[in-house]
Amino acid sequence: MIRLDRILVPVDFSECSTSAQKYGVALAERFGAEIHLIHVLQDLVALSPEPGLTFPPPGEYLQELKESADRSLARLPSADDGNATEQPIVREVIHGTPFLEIIRYAKTHDIDLIVLGTHGRGGLAHALLGSVAEKVVRKAGCPVLTIRPEGHQFVMP
Repeated sequence: MIRLDRILVPVDFSECSTSAQKYGVALAERFGAEIHLIHVLQDLVALSPEPGLTFPPPGEYLQELKESADRSLARLPSADDGNATEQPIVREVIHGTPFLEIIRYAKTHDIDLIVLGTHGRGGLAHALLGSVAEKVVRKAGCPVLTIRPEGHQFVMP
């Protein structure tokens, strides 16, 4: 029998992320699982014109980003987008490379399932930007459910 005690839903506040939340919340309700919502603040580095030199953004800017993400994350899941739940929710904002931090969090917190929105980019955009979802699927130590915002949906509206 499948047992899900902890479900991780990485959040980037996009439409894709909202779709993934619907699935994460529905599965958590069905299995009585704890929901973990995390937002990863990507490493922001301003590149200098000289190769090899980088300048990180000022500390206040990073603190403001974290505080903004904390406030936004505190409002999720929301009844406004049909994602309200009575299940326990853990919320955390992490700084780092998204796919690495998602995998690290899942391992550290003994996550049973990752529910992840995907933008569905293809071609050049995918080649240049890579895919967080693809990297998580390849490297995660637990099952990963990827959700695209368009197409057939299994969750009732």
